[in-house]
Amino acid sequence: MSSPNLHPMLNVAVKAARAAGAIINRAALDVEAVRISQKQVNDFVTEVDHASERAIIETLLGAYPGHGILAEESGTEHGAKDSDYVWIIDPLDGTTNFIHGFPVYCVSIALAVKGKVEQAVIYDPSRNDLFTATRGRGAFVNDRRLRVSKRIRLNECLISTGFPFRTGDNFKQYLAIMADLMPRAAGLRRPGSAALDLAYVAAGFTDAFFETGLNIWDIAAGSLLVTEAGGLIGNFTGEPDFLEQRECLAGAPRIYGQLVPILAKYSKFASVDDKLRASERVRAVDPSAHPGDVYARSTVAGAASEAEAPADAAAPAPRKLTRLRREAPVGPAEGDSSAE
Repeated sequence: MSSPNLHPMLNVAVKAARAAGAIINRAALDVEAVRISQKQVNDFVTEVDHASERAIIETLLGAYPGHGILAEESGTEHGAKDSDYVWIIDPLDGTTNFIHGFPVYCVSIALAVKGKVEQAVIYDPSRNDLFTATRGRGAFVNDRRLRVSKRIRLNECLISTGFPFRTGDNFKQYLAIMADLMPRAAGLRRPGSAALDLAYVAAGFTDAFFETGLNIWDIAAGSLLVTEAGGLIGNFTGEPDFLEQRECLAGAPRIYGQLVPILAKYSKFASVDDKLRASERVRAVDPSAHPGDVYARSTVAGAASEAEAPADAAAPAPRKLTRLRREAPVGPAEGDSSAE
């Protein structure tokens, strides 16, 4: 049952997500029997994806027949074509995990009103975890309020990502990014579901997430969860108009601020000067010396252009969308960061 305090449209989305989750859970009992086809190399779709999507669309349009639909498998085939209200649906994010019986996948549903995401649901059917958010009302998991991580030192952080897997993806760039990040962070993880990755950033389970090659249905719902939980999200240069740019970085504000100058030089949207400045700034940091003493003050509109400052410096004056708070560090810095 969904909470009676949910926004009416979010309540409908929760009903749709749970209906899809029931289909997914039934199929997971005998995943070997699921029919699978391949959209392109290493990009799979199953009959479960299609059945889940149909259940979601029927539920949403049953309640709101005048709304539009943008779904991973059927595109804009269903719903009104010119509505200000568009439901953005990924019926099974993490299909490759699902067909292998690896229990990291979810249903993702977002409602965009005039292009801005206003409602979000991410449902993990294998754990029965329901993540919800309404713009301005906060983010929740199973009725518990979500807040992003309080960690402020990159060397204490767990960062999630997604590896390239399609022909033509820039594998060498990802190897370079990992070489940049691995010595600076406590760990790098690749769970296999971008929507759940964003939900986990919102919950503080991980401190940040980045990936390229994503579609809007992968990240629309998760983006609202992150911001409503107090996090920041944008492209690799910190620009906020990222939903259709196939490039996403999300995290707790102080960690986001440290990652933007590292990732900016890998962004297809950064100018040559931006990339050079970011590259010089990253080279100036010795991650083995004092990795916790450097951060970039980050605003959504211009994170990559800010210089680092010592963590014990006076708090900067308020800036637009900065949302930096001085927090006590969480947990000791020691430990084997390579442990899986």
